[in-house]
Amino acid sequence: MRMRFKPWAREELETSPFYIDNPEDYKNKWNTLFENKDAKLRLELGCGKGQFIAKLAHNNLDTNYIAIDLVDAMLGLAKRNIEVEYGIRKSTYKEDIEDEIEKQKIVKNVILTRYDIARISNIFGKEDNIDRIYINFCNPWPRGKHHKKRLTHTRNLSQYKEFLQEKIYFKTDDDELFNDSIEYFKEENYAIEKMTYDLASEDNFWEDEENIITEHEKMFSDEGIKIKALIAIKPE
Repeated sequence: MRMRFKPWAREELETSPFYIDNPEDYKNKWNTLFENKDAKLRLELGCGKGQFIAKLAHNNLDTNYIAIDLVDAMLGLAKRNIEVEYGIRKSTYKEDIEDEIEKQKIVKNVILTRYDIARISNIFGKEDNIDRIYINFCNPWPRGKHHKKRLTHTRNLSQYKEFLQEKIYFKTDDDELFNDSIEYFKEENYAIEKMTYDLASEDNFWEDEENIITEHEKMFSDEGIKIKALIAIKPE
């Protein structure tokens, strides 16, 4: 489903202290944007409305996070969902906040940015020390001619290897995408540390993190669709 245009999104993003509009300027120096420059840095690709990154970042204030999407409307909602999670805003749909800019400075460990993930190696390098990538319910691009657009396609996995230090956490509702992705990871020599075709049946699947259930995951689960997930380790 195509996200409707949000006329307020661009202005809110441009005035937000935790949104960056020039990500190429920060390759190999993303840590300079965070208060805790020595904290672990982790990345979500295709953050959508930001419910996952909002909860993850708020639950782990000692870790820094970057979330990327290509659509202003999505990033605008992600910004607002982060503000809700951090107690800055009561509702995602409430337009005005008193002293908004000053209150947004409470958000110190997450940054949003807009970029085409197909060119992601232009904005991240080895010196960024990104130890983990999250890919959640990305577009499955089911038509064969579009498979290269998948965030887990070999074309993208090859780029991630240029800057990723450790692991990719991936989950999806789509069986075909999941099975194809397993092969993509193998082709690029990632090791599948663990995987499941029914995430809800697993205890502590994500090791040091809880499973954050967003509206997409709940919707699919309520429809009886099992969530597939895996952890892949970057090749040496």
